[in-house]
Amino acid sequence: MVNKGLGSRIFDGFNYTFLTLFALATLIPFIYIVSVSFAEPEEVLRRGFILFPTSFSLEGYHYIFSTSTIVNSLFVTIGITVVGTFINLLFTSLLAYPLSRQDFDGRKLFMMLIVFTMLFNGGILPTFLVVKAMGMLNSYWSLLIPNAISAFNLIVVVSFFRQLPEGLEEAAKIDGCSDVGLLFRIVLPLSAPVLATFALFYAVGHWNTFFSAILYINDSKMWPIQVWLRQIVILSQGGIGDSTQFDQNYIAPPSQIIKMAVIVISTVPILIVYPFLQKHFAKGVMLGSVKG
Repeated sequence: MVNKGLGSRIFDGFNYTFLTLFALATLIPFIYIVSVSFAEPEEVLRRGFILFPTSFSLEGYHYIFSTSTIVNSLFVTIGITVVGTFINLLFTSLLAYPLSRQDFDGRKLFMMLIVFTMLFNGGILPTFLVVKAMGMLNSYWSLLIPNAISAFNLIVVVSFFRQLPEGLEEAAKIDGCSDVGLLFRIVLPLSAPVLATFALFYAVGHWNTFFSAILYINDSKMWPIQVWLRQIVILSQGGIGDSTQFDQNYIAPPSQIIKMAVIVISTVPILIVYPFLQKHFAKGVMLGSVKG
């Protein structure tokens, strides 16, 4: 064991203290959100800032789920996330595979065009006009098709495909495997780490989408949960519950409790999925970024 000098021990102590305080500072907002969502309305009105409530209540969640609005928007978000992630992975793989082939003519030109989209884009208004011209306004396809492929993710997947042994492809072709069969039977199964990594990237993007929904979807019944969260936060009103489910003397929870409860509801599902794919992060990204 190496004996550390006084200066080294002082630096380590300062470093550990700083990192511990920094970690606690990042956790405080999450603790505050969860605590307020489960706190009694009277305590929230009395104390304001709560980290550890003295009493617990589910009144905010009861009020939210008294209507089908939040529940429907949650299912909409889940559907968009599942279908959108599948489309993202499918389109990304279908485009990345030919671009990774050395015998594909014009692949350098296509790669230049893809990189160009990372630096420049049409902007909000041209994109809106394109979506409108394609008849996708007020449709879930407006949230799925325009963002079907991420240029950055595509480049990493292309780099990963290029690292696969060429002998596997040659052996598969000798056995009579077509290019499509080679992709789905050989390449994609071997690319599970990088696909799992970008599946989570795409899923988080779809789960958090709200700006595209505001632009392209006019029907509030089709809004994802993030849009409703935005409405609650901006308006600071608790008028999302169904008053017919309560007595006339019922007093709605403070808007602060309702906002925090909606944040918890919209965040927990994606947090549950994250640990199952987190182990693929470092392996998937590093394997696809060793060489270009």
